[in-house]
Amino acid sequence: MSLCRLVVTCPDRVGIVARVSSFIAEKGGSITEANQHSDLETGRFFMRYEVETRNMSVDSDSFRQAFACIAKEFDMQWQWRDGEQRRRRLMIMVSRESHCLVDLLYRWTAGELDCDIAGVISNHEDMRSVVEWHGIEYHHVPVAADDKTSAFSSVEKIIENSQADTIVLARYMQIIPPALCERYSGQIINIHHSFLPSFAGARPYHQAHTRGVKLIGATCHYVTQELDAGPIIEQDIQRVTHCHTASDLVRLGRDIEKSVLARGVRWHLQDRVLIDGNKTVVFS
Repeated sequence: MSLCRLVVTCPDRVGIVARVSSFIAEKGGSITEANQHSDLETGRFFMRYEVETRNMSVDSDSFRQAFACIAKEFDMQWQWRDGEQRRRRLMIMVSRESHCLVDLLYRWTAGELDCDIAGVISNHEDMRSVVEWHGIEYHHVPVAADDKTSAFSSVEKIIENSQADTIVLARYMQIIPPALCERYSGQIINIHHSFLPSFAGARPYHQAHTRGVKLIGATCHYVTQELDAGPIIEQDIQRVTHCHTASDLVRLGRDIEKSVLARGVRWHLQDRVLIDGNKTVVFS
């Protein structure tokens, strides 16, 4: 052990911070980063601690066993993640647009994303060469309009066999079926432009240009059964003017999409995103 993370969600009440902090200190841990938030509307409390554990008197298993008593007392949902645990495994899904996929692969290669990439699934062959160049397995699963069930059955088997625990839709242009959304609740991350619901369908940036919009942006969110309506992780915008062409909007939009997705994925991997109903608490 060295640097570990404690993430807690529970009903809010007096004494949570004092109890948890004292417990960590008693075991010899040093809190190097502390984040807390109380939601006054829902009465929920959220906490994320990074803990230096070199001088702790117990190992991770013993820590978990002892902390379970506190968790029961405060009715906590919690996790203690240490460096000895298996790194998170990402499965990326993509269609024909490459910007988000290529950006994630670059950041992964540069060490910005603390994970293993278990593979890439696509309904087209377009991205095979760039994925395999990175030494990552590429799964081509065509999705026929009249038989999507069998395609997503194959997708689910690939994800299960890869032991992936996080799925990133890097401009994957198919709707994830409800059963898959339910099975991987809080683990599927999507990116889309900010024009929904105003400019749905094909060529949204061209639609927005025709309408004369003054802001473009992107939203990164968790996927739920309700299309593009899951808990939001990150958003960003950029002003545009009458001087920008439709091609300019597409170019600027791609830049925003890939950066917003990268931040959302990185924060998820770092346990900085805590789901609160259909909202999130993000300790960025």
